Amino acid sequence: MIQFGEWLPDQPDFSNPGLIEATNVIPALAGYRVFPQAVAYSNAATGNIRGIFAAKDNNGNAKLFAGDDTKLYAFNPATNNLDDVSKVGGYSLTAGERWKFVQFGEYIIATGGIGETPQKFLLGTDTVFSDLTGSPDRAEDCAVVRDFVFLANIDEGSGRIPYRVSWSGFNDITSWTSGIDQSDFQDIVDAGACQGVVGGEFAIILMERAVVRATYTGPPLIFQFDRIENQRGCKVKNSICNVGNRVFFLSDDGFYATDGQSVQPIGNEKVNKWFANDFNSAFKEKMSASVDPLNQIAMWSYTSNSSPSGEPDRIIVYNYALNRWSLVEIGMSYLAPFYSGGYTVDQLDAISATVDAMTIQTDSQIFRGGEYFFGGAVGNTIYTFTGTGIYPATIVTGEAAISQGSHSIVTRLYPYFDAGSVDVQIGVRDTSVASVSFTPAQGMNAGGFVPFRASGRYHRAKLEFTGFDYVQGIDIEARKVGRR
Repeated sequence: MIQFGEWLPDQPDFSNPGLIEATNVIPALAGYRVFPQAVAYSNAATGNIRGIFAAKDNNGNAKLFAGDDTKLYAFNPATNNLDDVSKVGGYSLTAGERWKFVQFGEYIIATGGIGETPQKFLLGTDTVFSDLTGSPDRAEDCAVVRDFVFLANIDEGSGRIPYRVSWSGFNDITSWTSGIDQSDFQDIVDAGACQGVVGGEFAIILMERAVVRATYTGPPLIFQFDRIENQRGCKVKNSICNVGNRVFFLSDDGFYATDGQSVQPIGNEKVNKWFANDFNSAFKEKMSASVDPLNQIAMWSYTSNSSPSGEPDRIIVYNYALNRWSLVEIGMSYLAPFYSGGYTVDQLDAISATVDAMTIQTDSQIFRGGEYFFGGAVGNTIYTFTGTGIYPATIVTGEAAISQGSHSIVTRLYPYFDAGSVDVQIGVRDTSVASVSFTPAQGMNAGGFVPFRASGRYHRAKLEFTGFDYVQGIDIEARKVGRR
């Protein structure tokens, strides 16, 4: 069996050691797995969703929050509604601004950009958000670093300071006076604006032209700031996502990862050039990124040059365990992981009027409270990747000369996959500069192969799978037919 290799669109079609196309699949060790279908999870918000966050209180109860340009919401599993939990007067996010959420103990803290005071919500107690007291800076991003809340790309009232990060007092979200309770700030100069900050035991701060690590040292310095990368930074602020302290982001010359010690390329000679040609940077503010640790993938939703509306229409997928890529051709305006709120039997009516009409599998983790799953938003509605439907997937193999210097005729192709059906075409051409001509699509017969009479000097296979779980590879039968 010729196993399906990596998707390598940056390499030439001829002698490509992997795949020319791998669409609507997730990279796996021995091939590719199905990418689950997105299904609506919530009813509509007032405006397009600009942030999603899941939290758990100390008793393990899950709560799902979301925000649009004027409101913050809590998901209600009894009705599927997004209940308004905004502060009095609401909010007014401008174009390009998004809600960023973190959890500090049982407090949820949200930043909505330089026009909004940071918000807080105490799980199990509060019913609406309110301004975070202590006169904190307005900010575009937030993170929790050890026992501190970090704010980044801020406006302290007198004007925007995009290269500044500030942090709260020790274990106190209401203490924001510099020099008191270890609260302070740091200006990171000569590196452009702060694009995002990722918390944990230390902070990883993504600037436009640098990557900085902030390590807690205690008084009097509090945090030590070290530049771990001076040659590049983050090109698109919404391209940052992480699993633990491994952070992924898009730079000027492609995709990178950092662990707070060094910065490593992950897309060079694989997808960087292809993505640069496909990505419509005029709509870069609509990009979103997140990690699905259950499938060990990082994903970036973006607007391609093929999008007719300027809305995101594709997701590029990176399996960080295997260092392999794929592409998903669906539109998601926002990506995010979250927890389910849990359903009783009576509350299933909010999902579907009948069991037969349900588009979510009845044994899905979505119905168990506090279970992790992955999804995002399309416009004003939250979606989850938990559907029973399966997107048709396309695999195109690299092109090969089956007989060196001679024509060959492919007579059979044996596809290896575990469910559903497949239609196969053979692409042929006689020179490396000619256009590819594909045979008509044919399905697999009862003998487990697809018959062909596809003659040419160079061959590639195009397979379109439906209803599958796993695709692995192919075998082909061919014979040499001469040099003419």
